Amino acid sequence: MSEELRELYQEVILDHSKRPRNFRALPEASQAEGFNPLCGDRATVFVDLQDGTVKDASFVGSGCSISTASASMMTEAVKGKSAAEAEELFQRFHALITAPPDQAGGAHPELGKLAVFAGVCEFPVRVKCASLPWHTLKAALQGAGATVSTE
Repeated sequence: MSEELRELYQEVILDHSKRPRNFRALPEASQAEGFNPLCGDRATVFVDLQDGTVKDASFVGSGCSISTASASMMTEAVKGKSAAEAEELFQRFHALITAPPDQAGGAHPELGKLAVFAGVCEFPVRVKCASLPWHTLKAALQGAGATVSTE
């Protein structure tokens, strides 16, 4: 990955971390809680699923920059998608952040802005930070209402 691209990715992640989008509760929506005991990240993800489509998604919680940015960008990415499309996006995102570091620099047009997380795979301890909101989303989509842990 080029240095310019890495810097751009860092800027996007910092922007979403400092000014997270969709940071609010949706009391009537399906929800699940996520916890990363390794670093203390916590997130509650809310999903308003209507007729099989994500009408709205949001989150509340506290965590590191990677976790907060991932939750922010995730909520933007899944709005308007079917539950199946959101699950597929989760699978692609997870493959991106868990790829071997020598494969991280490839193009990922199917992920759009989420491709900024390509470098996370170089830092294995951060993979759990980036994936926590996604695992929590998955539980919320399933109506599990349970607490998801990265351990």
